[in-house]
Amino acid sequence: MASSRVPLVVSSAPCLLAPPPRRVAAEQGRAGRRSPSQRRGGDPEGGSVPKPTSGQFDQAIPHRGSTLQKELACSPYLPTIVPSVGHHDCSPGLSDNSMSKEDAMSTGDSTESLDIDCLDDGDSEVVSSLQHLADDKLHISDNRDVAGVASKWTKHGCNSVEIDYIVDIDNNHEDPQLCATLAFDIYKHLRVAETKKRPSTDFVETIQKNIDTSMRAVLIDWLVEVTEEYRLVPETLYLTVNYIDRYLSSKVINRRKMQLLGVACLLIASKYEEICPPQVEELCYISDNTYTKDEVLKMEASVLKYLKFEMTAPTTKCFLRRFLRAAQVCHEAPVLHLEFLANYIAELSLLEYSLICYVPSLIAASSIFLAKFILKPTENPWNSTLSFYTQYKPSDLCDCAKGLHRLFLVGPGGNLRAVREKYSQHKYKFVAKKYSPPSIPAEFFEDPSSYKPD
Repeated sequence: MASSRVPLVVSSAPCLLAPPPRRVAAEQGRAGRRSPSQRRGGDPEGGSVPKPTSGQFDQAIPHRGSTLQKELACSPYLPTIVPSVGHHDCSPGLSDNSMSKEDAMSTGDSTESLDIDCLDDGDSEVVSSLQHLADDKLHISDNRDVAGVASKWTKHGCNSVEIDYIVDIDNNHEDPQLCATLAFDIYKHLRVAETKKRPSTDFVETIQKNIDTSMRAVLIDWLVEVTEEYRLVPETLYLTVNYIDRYLSSKVINRRKMQLLGVACLLIASKYEEICPPQVEELCYISDNTYTKDEVLKMEASVLKYLKFEMTAPTTKCFLRRFLRAAQVCHEAPVLHLEFLANYIAELSLLEYSLICYVPSLIAASSIFLAKFILKPTENPWNSTLSFYTQYKPSDLCDCAKGLHRLFLVGPGGNLRAVREKYSQHKYKFVAKKYSPPSIPAEFFEDPSSYKPD
């Protein structure tokens, strides 16, 4: 796909939503923006989004050598789930001002730092006091309560079966980006907002007459390729899908305009999330100029009107970032594998229409539950810390987690491969190729009788 084939000219026509300010370098290089294939730079792991050859949506989006209409005609539909989350050491960590028991009890050179000239067998009181001091230093925070529950590590490590304390994940007050003091209130507000900004759970059956669930899945699969091609942040993809579903919940749309709706929603979401969003001309180019710039802007206006300009919506990605932070503090396996696997499962959920019935926070919590189970099938993936921060008990996750598990087990044979191929790359640790047991033990969904706060 040569960039010279379709010259990109920045038009002065106003957009309905002005994109955020761009860097000077981006403005200077906008006229010479490279085509998608050049952006890849010959990356063997990526590939350019294939260009269709027709001007109709029924034939507009080719997928692996076939037209969109051929993909939509396939029946039955076989489904195919960020800023970086901060990592925490899973071992019993020490605060900046603490020492380990071994350091406190060591002799020889360490006695000088403790201002003790000599320790013999008779100094039992001194040894006892030092041991008591060392035990106190094993706390992860200084007597900091989390909603009335003491949060600390024990010297036995982070064992969710034998000892299950609630760990404070908001104890870093020095990083202003974490908003530690406001985090609880922020996510409390998001939990309320997610019920107000969600689409109808049956719009395909009750509202739409010309589209079905497989058409929606093919469109989202294509959008995954586009966001990967243009290196857009994951939040843009989640927000785009939210706009599409909310629009389809209230407005009947013709089949040939489905791709136009996807392009318009991607344009709005990228303006909301991206520093340097794609231009309208580029989105027309990526769809082989099936639609004109005026058509894209007209559809953008229609989406904004029907959504009443309520563009802020909690998505699965919003909650996944928070829940991953809670999951990583007690996770002994490599945290990157957990993060990538949970994100992979969450992106898979975007393709499945039947999962719209679950709120984003529940999908995020279930994605982490399933990711931890896949990485360590013999250990219970849930604990008090996750229950506290997600506000979900294991029994609450049962149906959603099993639905995600079935989606994960479909394997690479599914018709929609964009998400699986994305997470089969080395940069994502090949998490899409992870093996999962065929079923999740029922006891993992049993609620504990009580937790063990200190």
